[in-house]
Amino acid sequence: MKFLALLAALLLEQVRPLRHDNRVYLWFGSYAAALERRFNAGQYRHGVIAWLLAAAPVIVVTVVVFSVLHGMSPLLGLLWSVVVLYLTMGFRQFSHYFTEIHQALQAGELALARDWLGKWRGESAGEFNAGEIARVAIEQGLLASHRHVFGTIAWFVALGPAGAMLYRVSAMLAEKWGGRADAEFGEFGRFAARFFFWLDWLPARLTAASFAIVGNFEDAVHCWRTQALAWSSHAQGIILASGGGALGVRLGNTVHQHEGLQFRPELGTGDEADVDYMQSTVGLIWRSLVLWMFLVLIVSVAYSLG
Repeated sequence: MKFLALLAALLLEQVRPLRHDNRVYLWFGSYAAALERRFNAGQYRHGVIAWLLAAAPVIVVTVVVFSVLHGMSPLLGLLWSVVVLYLTMGFRQFSHYFTEIHQALQAGELALARDWLGKWRGESAGEFNAGEIARVAIEQGLLASHRHVFGTIAWFVALGPAGAMLYRVSAMLAEKWGGRADAEFGEFGRFAARFFFWLDWLPARLTAASFAIVGNFEDAVHCWRTQALAWSSHAQGIILASGGGALGVRLGNTVHQHEGLQFRPELGTGDEADVDYMQSTVGLIWRSLVLWMFLVLIVSVAYSLG
């Protein structure tokens, strides 16, 4: 059933992609912002309370609806799983950015490529050259594939629809609250960041392992072991180091930003990033998805056979 739900959700998303600014996400973002305004007094415990109020109702509803529908008919439970996966997982929530950047670079339109990359990152890319645009776009693509696809699949396989919803809600709260630590925000977002860190610990490594298996295994493992710790986020470092090694491309490194050079540790190995490696990144991600789906199918068949 889980394999069928994943397959149906992926096909549905290809036919009718869900925008990243869809009404459900906008509503949840507004709800999270309201909780922040009401509970944020700069204390850790206030962040815990707000996180529970944000995540628990959504997850409880997901579990209750699935239980009721599955009790009525396994087919209804399957349909609910597809709905939840459609809302929580999908390539098309980020792939249009990658595609637009790729096409702009191919056409030599650097200004347009910078504009799309800036929209995607939420940070100006106005000083990037063509190589830096391709490099950062590859990084964003690898991380987004994990956050929007592989991480969700991992928790869906483990806990069903509730697991997929838990991962998506936790990721959104960590993004909204977890990255902020200043005099005004205080400790409010620390719980959201730590909770997602541990929730994502195993999925991040599974994603990195899948990149290694379908790419250059030896280089991917070597980069993973020797480079990942240098990145500011260890989980992201694992994914990017493995992905860069699997592709044979250098990621990270310095970029032109804020009227100077912004230093970032070097990840991966091999050639400088360019448009061709952006296309190779798409292939790496799709091969990894095929691997994940094959493994889910094997597990589903084994489970059904007892």
